[in-house]
Amino acid sequence: MSAAPYVCRQFVEDVTAYLEGALPADTIAAIEHHLADCPHCREYLNQLRQTIVATRALSEHDIDTMPADTRDRLMQAFREQDE
Repeated sequence: MSAAPYVCRQFVEDVTAYLEGALPADTIAAIEHHLADCPHCREYLNQLRQTIVATRALSEHDIDTMPADTRDRLMQAFREQDE
């Protein structure tokens, strides 16, 4: 019996672990096979990578001087990603 196909919803759940290299080899293979066929998940992955690069470029000073409403919206967006 073959495994169920890897779907976008599963990718969204696994993407952080994928980026951190914290998944078993068979899951990585399933993700990479899925990414080869799914432009939407490839775009999502690219957006996350760009977000990581941009966030790393922020200094503590940038965060401390960020307007409170901007910081609050950013934190809310991160919380919603975890839901």
